Amino acid sequence: MPNRAERRAQAKRNRQGVPQPNQPQNRGRGGLIDEYSLQERSRRLEENGGTEWKPKAEKLAAPAENLDPNYSDPKVMKAPHSLHQWFRIVSWTLIVLSGIAFAVLMWVPKHPLWLIVTVSVIFVVGVLSLFFTAGNYRHNPNLDSNGTAI
Repeated sequence: MPNRAERRAQAKRNRQGVPQPNQPQNRGRGGLIDEYSLQERSRRLEENGGTEWKPKAEKLAAPAENLDPNYSDPKVMKAPHSLHQWFRIVSWTLIVLSGIAFAVLMWVPKHPLWLIVTVSVIFVVGVLSLFFTAGNYRHNPNLDSNGTAI
């Protein structure tokens, strides 16, 4: 009969899922959890009264400020008052109008090449001008204090 240390080592190997010499080797299922280790885990859970760590939801502390922007607040939504903001409106207008023109050109059967090139250039100019007319992210009402979109 093996001594106490050998029995404990044997039990530890059994808990870790190391196959015994008398267990069949599953060569094609390498890395998978075998049925024996699942049965051993089930047996250990029954012995411990079925208690196992499970994640639980905890409410985090509520943020100090209200992150929902109030669009009726005149400080949040203002009419364009600088040349920079007017250029931004013109950029978005060019992008929207060239998008509509692309949709129309798709359905027109015959159109000249210069028309496609013109609409493409207008779209590219509108997108590139957004890089120059983009505002400061600190004044964006749709971002929280970390710069994440609300």
